[in-house]
Parts: sequence; structure tokens; C-alpha cells
Amino acid sequence: MGEATISVIIPVYNGAPYLAEALRSVQAQRIPASEIIVVDDGSTDGTADLVGTVFPAVRYLHQDNAGAGAARNRGVAAATGVFLAFLDADDLWLEDKLALQLAAFHAVPDTEAVFGQVRQFYSPELDAAAKSRIRCPDGLTPGWLPTTMLARRDAFFRVGLFETNWQVGEGVNWILRAKELNLKTAMLPDLVYLRRLHQTNKGITHRDCVQDRVRILKAHLDAGRRPAKRFPPER
Repeated sequence: MGEATISVIIPVYNGAPYLAEALRSVQAQRIPASEIIVVDDGSTDGTADLVGTVFPAVRYLHQDNAGAGAARNRGVAAATGVFLAFLDADDLWLEDKLALQLAAFHAVPDTEAVFGQVRQFYSPELDAAAKSRIRCPDGLTPGWLPTTMLARRDAFFRVGLFETNWQVGEGVNWILRAKELNLKTAMLPDLVYLRRLHQTNKGITHRDCVQDRVRILKAHLDAGRRPAKRFPPER
């Protein structure tokens, strides 16, 4: 599938300390992405200057602060690839992520989305006291997350937009909707994604919003859930 075009979408809000490393992990892929789109969700920390001066080939979009779901949707609206991939601005890909996922699509052509394993790690700037307050699980975890996913564009549209009414958990919501629609998925046994643990993770700074995940699960168990919005393929 060497002819495949891949759009990588990275939402960022005041993520300049980690964004360069995230972007380099995308640029280091053995099979390169066709385009990288950074959607700045109203940052005030110099994100725009970083992208413009250090990564001029990256497509930069700016919007008023509206949350990660809205930023991802803005990126999808601008994307041109046959495949869509998502990365959080503080996390990292392994260099063979896209190659392994494209090989899985080639092996089973009717696959619609491929996921992979995640390992969490402490960000290097954390001292011992900070690490003691943040649990870092050992080993690999199956990454049922949009951020580990490579999805066919039409499959993403079939599931629809990321919902924007959650402070955290919009990715869980999207995955549950995909499962309800019986999206044809594959989970690789390979490590493809490194999730950074630091003091500004949403799960730490927005602990009062973590219950969003519980509410999302309940919403998908309740009868009569409203249909998800479909994505208008704007360009």
C-alpha cells in the first residue's frame, strides 16, 4: 500500500514543551505521512512560532479554544488523506507505527481501522515527588484510542465527528460508537504509541471531568441514544 496517503492530525493547547518531540516522532516514520496538520486550540504559549519556525512543512491551523474534540474535527475537515491518524501533542509514535498498520490493511483488505499497543512513561522533567503522585502502569496496554488508530477516511466518516460536549473522554465516546457500528478493526500486538505522563495531563488537571468517561459509558448503555452527527467533508 505504498500509494496510500495519510493525514496526521495533532490538536494542541499550550503544548509547546512537548510538541516538537511529538512532531519529530511523526516525521521519523519509516513510511512517511502525506501531511501533518497541527490544530492550535487557542494556545498562548508560542505554539504558532514553534511550528512556523521549526516545522515549516507542517500545516498549521488556529481556532479559538473549543476543546480537543473540536480541534480534531477541524483537522479532519482540512485533511486530504485516504487514511486518518491522530496524535496528542504530548505523546509519541514508534517509528514503525504507520508501516505496521498499513501492512495490517494490506493483509486484510476490508479492515477499516487498525490500533496498537500503548506504553505509558514519566516525562523526564518530573521529580520523584511528582512521580509519586502519578501512577505509571507497567507493560503494554491495548490502545483502543483514536490516538493509536489508523483509519480509512470513509470509515471515520461512517462513525462521525468527535463529540465536543466532553472535557475528557471524547475518544472513548468515538470508539464506543465505532464498536456499535461494528467497524472492522484490528489490534496489533506491537507497541506503536508512548503516552507521556506529566503534571498537565487532562486526567490530572481536570479530575472533576474524569467522570465524563463514566457518563459516556452510561449514555451508550441507555436506550434511545441520539444518533451521532455525521461529518461534512469540507475542504
